[in-house]
Amino acid sequence: MRIINYIFFIAIFLFVNGCAKKEVFNTSKEKFNSDWYFIKAENKTISDENFINEESFKSWEKVNLPHTTNIEPKIVNSQWQGISWYKKEFSLPISNKEKKLFLHFEGAMNIAEVWVNGKKLIKHQGGYLPFVIDFSDVAKFDKENIIAVKLNNKDNPITGPKPLEKLDFNTYGGIYRNIWLVAKTPLYITDPILENKTASGGVFVKYSDVSNKKATINIQTHIRNENGTSKTFYVKQSLISNDSIIKSINSKKISLDANIDKEITQKIDVEYPKLWSPDYPNLYTLKTEIIEDDIVVDVEKTTIGIKTMEFKGQDFYLNGKKTFLRGVNRHQEYPFVGYALSDNANYRDAKKIKDAGFDYVRLSHYPQSTAFMKACDELGLITIDAILGWQYFSEDKNFQKHVFQTAKDLIRRDRNHASVLAWEVSLNESWMPEIFIDSLTTIAKKEYPTNQCFTAGWQSYGYDIYLQARQHRLKHYDAKIKKPYNVSEYGDWEYYAMNAGLNQDTWGGLLQQERSSRQLRSAGEKGLLQQAINIQEAHNDNLNTPAFADGYWVMFDYNRGYADDIEASGIMDLFRIPKPSYYFYQSQRDADNPNGKPMIYIANQWKKDSPLNVRIFSNCDEVELFLNDKSLGRQKPDKNRISSNLKHPPFTFRLEKFEKGQLEAKGYIKNKMVVKADVKTPEIASKIELVIDDSEIVPKVNTNDILFVYAKILDKNGTLVSSSNASVNFKIEGDAVLIGENDTNAEAGIASILVKIGENSGDVKITATSQNFTTETTIRIE
Repeated sequence: MRIINYIFFIAIFLFVNGCAKKEVFNTSKEKFNSDWYFIKAENKTISDENFINEESFKSWEKVNLPHTTNIEPKIVNSQWQGISWYKKEFSLPISNKEKKLFLHFEGAMNIAEVWVNGKKLIKHQGGYLPFVIDFSDVAKFDKENIIAVKLNNKDNPITGPKPLEKLDFNTYGGIYRNIWLVAKTPLYITDPILENKTASGGVFVKYSDVSNKKATINIQTHIRNENGTSKTFYVKQSLISNDSIIKSINSKKISLDANIDKEITQKIDVEYPKLWSPDYPNLYTLKTEIIEDDIVVDVEKTTIGIKTMEFKGQDFYLNGKKTFLRGVNRHQEYPFVGYALSDNANYRDAKKIKDAGFDYVRLSHYPQSTAFMKACDELGLITIDAILGWQYFSEDKNFQKHVFQTAKDLIRRDRNHASVLAWEVSLNESWMPEIFIDSLTTIAKKEYPTNQCFTAGWQSYGYDIYLQARQHRLKHYDAKIKKPYNVSEYGDWEYYAMNAGLNQDTWGGLLQQERSSRQLRSAGEKGLLQQAINIQEAHNDNLNTPAFADGYWVMFDYNRGYADDIEASGIMDLFRIPKPSYYFYQSQRDADNPNGKPMIYIANQWKKDSPLNVRIFSNCDEVELFLNDKSLGRQKPDKNRISSNLKHPPFTFRLEKFEKGQLEAKGYIKNKMVVKADVKTPEIASKIELVIDDSEIVPKVNTNDILFVYAKILDKNGTLVSSSNASVNFKIEGDAVLIGENDTNAEAGIASILVKIGENSGDVKITATSQNFTTETTIRIE
């Protein structure tokens, strides 16, 4: 009897598995970031051929990607520009011999030329968008392959923007984003960048009939057959949520002749879809498979979010709900390493933006990394996605042709991201002829042919959305322009230059320093509180216009390139340490918002010279202030001329005199105390505290992950001594290195440095010493 049961079990097993498609993984995609060699071509007399054929390249500096061509100082006004070379030796498994082989570069600055095994395969212009090479025909399987990459990040009139000596940001060098090695069978789903076809290539997902009850997902899959014979197959689409398949569909059998490509269109109807929004960033995975003879020969997974957008007049509706987007602009640079951010570092930046109270980020003024876009999808940050542009337009047809290509590539790269609201196919702060604008908007509509395609531009002509920086206009809103309006930048320049124009490099008519929003953390309470007042006033005024969104300039301090200082209008500094303005924005998110919570922040440091008007940012109904445990009263928000439109105006308590000790604030919602905060008068420095900024994202090995480390100078009560600029020395033990100026002086009581994680898991110990104080902490690396 046991034998009969065993035979029955085997029969059932063979039947079930015989009917199932075989999971044969013929497609592979892996990072190609390790074991590169790098050199700067300082000797201009050496030819390209010598670098390409250089056999002793392993004597060059060994690096992993992402990588910057130059570790810059904290203040960068003479950024390195020049020629650099990267080389790598790599082997390929014999199993890949009959496959299509591709290298996908996410970004390399600025002109990239690539050779594989001595054959030049591409010269790509532009440092912010991807390029792909097919090296199948030159790949070797009996010996090592060698790839050589030449980069040139000098000023370029074809790619723009204007020369670095006049540019208000930097264009750092290097292969500063990931490279991927992709292997596919000759019957495969294509890459949209390599295909370079209008609204085609790869997997393209669009939506129709979207509501809470139903949505239709329209899927377009571009397939190419590079076999020598015709192939018959079908395409399977599976919609996945939380690792469970919601729905699957199969196409009819498809026959594709040799060396022919074809677009396959399919639809999935979803009942009661989980819609994507900033409050609820619901995402699905779309799994696309080519199945031939019950074998999966290619597969692509696409992260998608279902949403519907509409403008009614000048109002924005997301998923049928009128929505205002409070946002900010972001430059992608880090101190010292420029653009060479790890994927985790990009995610941490996005999380800081979301945690600050924003639901929208304008990607100024160039395409930012895929890792950042993915983070925006996951966190619920709506984006305006931009091509490169800043105060530069050329009549050169080659320049214009390049701009048109960047618009195509931007949309092809990012069209499936749930976070994208609009395509900024516009040269920022650059006057463009109408025929040029017409070409850009036509490209966008052709590349994204749905009613969900919105263009955004610096000029009112042509674009669906008018981007207007109030900081460049004394009167930024023109009531005659009835199209959707976005205050794309505000809060900086109009408080810095009386002319509020575009001539940032002429320095005409500057306002007094005390009026400026450009305040370093070391500026002291008066300057930092002035920045917060400026932001409060400008944001309040934006809400008095029909704008559906506004974006503060800027989230993080950054280097200005042509100027010998930091552009300090950020609500976080260069090292991502918050200023008081950060908490003003955080207070504008409701306490009961899915991403919010009750919050309260005392903006004063309560030192002997502190302002006696105590400013408190909170999203509570009322706040009560205590000085040394004595109540100074309970107040409602301070509604006045510069806060009348705000959701949660600040609270202001006017004290008569300074009294050393502790200020404590308690916040009340519906008469119940829900949150509290305190500040103490700083005393003499007596210790150091080390803080690792991982933003709840665990550092990973083999990713070139980078983290900020902060050494805080504290008194015996644990209060930050913000007046301290003491020198701090950092030391590190373990598989990691320090990047930055070491020894370094504390700024407003905090000394900062970068840590780059190595290739081995385990503990990394960091020690900080200042004067007679020493402390240490450990980072666990996974």
